[in-house]
Amino acid sequence: MKLTSNFARVVTLLSLAGTLAWFAGCRDVVPSASGPREATSAAAAAKAPGYLLPEERPDSVALLPPPPAPGSPEFVADEDVYRKLSPLQDTARWQLAARDANLKFPEAANVFSCAVGIDVAAMTTPRLYVLLQRVVIDAGQSTAKAKQKYNSNRPFEVTGDPTCVPEDEQLLRGNASYPSGHASLGHAWGEVFAELRPERAAAARARGYEFGQSRVICRVHRQSDVDAGRTIGQAVFERLHQDPEFVADMAAAKLEVKKARRHGPSAGRDCRAEAAALQVTDPAQSQRQ
Repeated sequence: MKLTSNFARVVTLLSLAGTLAWFAGCRDVVPSASGPREATSAAAAAKAPGYLLPEERPDSVALLPPPPAPGSPEFVADEDVYRKLSPLQDTARWQLAARDANLKFPEAANVFSCAVGIDVAAMTTPRLYVLLQRVVIDAGQSTAKAKQKYNSNRPFEVTGDPTCVPEDEQLLRGNASYPSGHASLGHAWGEVFAELRPERAAAARARGYEFGQSRVICRVHRQSDVDAGRTIGQAVFERLHQDPEFVADMAAAKLEVKKARRHGPSAGRDCRAEAAALQVTDPAQSQRQ
């Protein structure tokens, strides 16, 4: 039975503080459920306070095909994207990818700040702030089943190339690559903000897309990992709309956003620099056009 009282909301907030601190340590949203690449306790992960119970989350194995087999056209396409993005190492886009890897709040609350023109903070937009945290759990944990089944390694493990998050590499080696939990989250967050600020929907979705692409640029995921993650993120977002608590929080968050947009993004966020960093030709996007 789900908790819905005000007291339960306070309990959830306190639980989230510990949960997000744990996720900030591994940075990749979700641990493998079990098996040789297990990074953390699956039992602890199952208790994380998202909106959805474990059995309510989308089935990533049912939704996704297997990752590309070596030598397949899809595998070759992944390698081609990897090569084309490699020159971005140490550029502004590489640095943005490193920032996108950080899921620690309060920093992570404002990944979309420039795209949608608001500042998200626990004091000024409390329902939205907690909603974003809870979606981290649902979007990330929904990739766990496929991660466990396919148990794929990460690009940097194969190539030996540096990543944009060297401090995370040891933990990432113990966490399967397909599908990407970050990309699932980025897509889900993009849809959340698109709904909350429909006049900025295109910008919100574009930022959600780039949040996923940051993982490819960072060399911690392949393009197919990220594309699969987006599929899961969409399924999570659709399933969340069947949850009354999520729907109620979205309605409350919409009111908060109306007030927040009068003030714009945080003064400490350099939106011009972010926009410039994102003006990078994306070979994966080009292949779709």
